[in-house]
Amino acid sequence: MIVEALIAFTFVAALVTFVAPNRVAGKLAFGLSLVPILGSLFMWSQYDASGNALLGGSLAFEESFAWLSLAGYELSWHTGVDGISMPLIVLTTVLTSLAIVSAWTPIDSRQSQFYGLFLFMEANLIGVFTALDFFMWFVFWEAVLIPMYLLVGVWGGPRRKYAAIKFFVYTNVASLLMFIGFMALVFGLGDSISSLGLPEIAQALRGGELGGFGGLDATTLRTVAFVAMFIGFGVKVPIVPLHTWLPDAHVEAPTPASVMLAGVLLKMGTYALLRFNFTMLPETATALAIPIAVVAALSVIYGAMLALAQQDLKRIVAYSSVSSMGYVILGLVAYTVYGVGGATFQMIAHGLISGLMFMAVGVIYNTTHTRMVGDMSGMADRMPITAGIFVAGAFGYMGLPLMAGFAGEFFIFVGSFGSQSLPFAPVFTAAAMFGIVIVAGYLLLAMQRTLFGSFRLETDYPVGRAPVHDTLALATLLVLVIALGVAPDLFFTMITDAVNPILPGGGL
Repeated sequence: MIVEALIAFTFVAALVTFVAPNRVAGKLAFGLSLVPILGSLFMWSQYDASGNALLGGSLAFEESFAWLSLAGYELSWHTGVDGISMPLIVLTTVLTSLAIVSAWTPIDSRQSQFYGLFLFMEANLIGVFTALDFFMWFVFWEAVLIPMYLLVGVWGGPRRKYAAIKFFVYTNVASLLMFIGFMALVFGLGDSISSLGLPEIAQALRGGELGGFGGLDATTLRTVAFVAMFIGFGVKVPIVPLHTWLPDAHVEAPTPASVMLAGVLLKMGTYALLRFNFTMLPETATALAIPIAVVAALSVIYGAMLALAQQDLKRIVAYSSVSSMGYVILGLVAYTVYGVGGATFQMIAHGLISGLMFMAVGVIYNTTHTRMVGDMSGMADRMPITAGIFVAGAFGYMGLPLMAGFAGEFFIFVGSFGSQSLPFAPVFTAAAMFGIVIVAGYLLLAMQRTLFGSFRLETDYPVGRAPVHDTLALATLLVLVIALGVAPDLFFTMITDAVNPILPGGGL
């Protein structure tokens, strides 16, 4: 019952924080958020499972009991953890606590509501990564949108209302499209399933039990449903050209919300693509491998080129996320152990590195009140620790060996280059690898102009060392990025164990 206890405690913690006095809300939220961290680390230490959650593997911390019947289908409270979801749960709990700490400096109004929404979002994120019943999973999936919409719309920048509405409309329409595609598959399975349990549906689809529906034969239905779900989840990733909501949301969001948006919420999209599209419909994914790989390579190159053209540090990091998520899509479509396993590992690596980068930008902004590259230089003289961690995080983004980003990208490139499921795999891999060159270009340029040289600041604010709590949060993330780069098997072994059953014919 530890998953249920974790979710229930976090919901209660959110409620307690909501009604707490503003003056203690930040510290209270951080203290309460340590409990989910301890719970997730305990789960990690006690993890004992094998195989994939949807394909008959033995799960860790599984609980299941009947809930109600709806339209002839049995709905259940069904949770469980495998090697794909376990790392994401740890990432969620750790990043939530650190993001709360990063909010202590900039958030000075309606603090109890702000931190309560953060914990409410954390509870639903844990639900997304553990739910094994579609109805239950979808409730958690949609509920995550509510706190993020409010965090951007209430505590965001000058154009916060526009950014919040754009975020909500894009993601909500995408959820509707995904829902229609998935339910078409459910109806196409007919009497071969009796519930909305994700394992039952996945095994029925892979077992060839899908029939026609809505005038479409089984093959066409698979393709239409796959495309609908791919677009729906792709908005959340986001992939090019469905990415336009992301920079606006990041720029207007307060720093802690940007940390969670890039670090965890984007991973909901890639996690769902892996669970639904690439696990349930492998033949369709293989048939559409070339257009999917084109989208992946385009996301990598186009996202990096857009980042190169930006002057706002937040926009640079935001477009970097589009580029990095393209690597994840490439790894998934490769359908090899290293490809899919590397894509899952990259979700964790990118979550840590992007969280670090947004947090560092936020610390600089708290002091200078500007994020524009042309408005400052020589910040390293006044903020040496923050600047040093920013540089280290940037090198992590560039794939510096012994950092988590290098391990994730290396696994993906090895897996995609030798893929037998992806035609022209070496070409797509080479195109994606070129993105690293562009990443190095825009990050080195931004660092050189803002951190080094003679000190200059267009605003009139005094610049000094960052508060200790901000520095500790940044340093903690950097240590985690290095630890995962030095010892990727902390997660990679359990990931590959859960990935193996997905692969149609094995691989590298």
